[in-house]
Amino acid sequence: MTQTDVNDLLKAGVHFGHLTRKWNPNMAPYIYMERNGIHIFNLYKTVAKLNEANKALSKLAASGRKILFVATKKQAKDIVAEHANKVKMPYITERWPGGMLTNFVTIRKAVKKMGAIDRMKKDGTFETLSKKERLQVDRLRSKLEKNLGSISEMTRLPGAIFIVDTTREHIAVKEAQKLKIPIFAMVDTNSDPRTVDYVIPSNDDASKSISKILGLVTDAIAEGIETRKNEKEGFDAQDAEGMAAAESASNKTGAPSTETAQLEVEEEEKASPKASTYENTDEVEETDSKKETTEK
Repeated sequence: MTQTDVNDLLKAGVHFGHLTRKWNPNMAPYIYMERNGIHIFNLYKTVAKLNEANKALSKLAASGRKILFVATKKQAKDIVAEHANKVKMPYITERWPGGMLTNFVTIRKAVKKMGAIDRMKKDGTFETLSKKERLQVDRLRSKLEKNLGSISEMTRLPGAIFIVDTTREHIAVKEAQKLKIPIFAMVDTNSDPRTVDYVIPSNDDASKSISKILGLVTDAIAEGIETRKNEKEGFDAQDAEGMAAAESASNKTGAPSTETAQLEVEEEEKASPKASTYENTDEVEETDSKKETTEK
């Protein structure tokens, strides 16, 4: 796994916190200093926490679990959608649907409804509806796509949740805590780190900072997915070898064994002396007949 460089984070502006008057005292261990009324993060601690989070995310991805990305603030929406799509993970960039985790069954029903509308359009049922009904169905489909389209592939609760700005996404944090889902988050100086399992102390407002952190996080997830893929290929190869070995063993059992071959050779050898004795007796009889003729 690639280690994070402090200089790269510095260039992206990850070290900038909020105004000192807006700070949360629980973030004090991660703050290095104050400058011009703004708190500055200790980037060495940020790197340590980021590497720790990346290891955990890589293991989760390698186990085949999904990681749900959540960011509804304007400057983070497109960045989160882009990086989550790269690793094929679900994400929420519009309004957080209440009960997204705690009432997941109902959310899945809404997603299935979206699939049912798509099937209606394919099989021609949609065309049999009146113009007004078609318009209503189209509106419903576009609304569902906007809010839930990005989680249509998520068939069960995620293995973890990654949040940009826990203060803004406090409902998502509470739902994940209730279900004991691990929370990974970019935590700024105005947020409470006690609600998060894997804290990444960083600037969660600047688009460059968000893009940098998410780029490193999704790289770690991609590595986990790759290791899972390689392990799966290895298991498939082992299965193929096992089948080949079984086939060769069955072929061997079908062919005559060495012991049976030896027995057949011994039987032939036993039979051959008898044939020679029969030949000898014929010769003796011929010589006897010759003698009798000469005597006569």
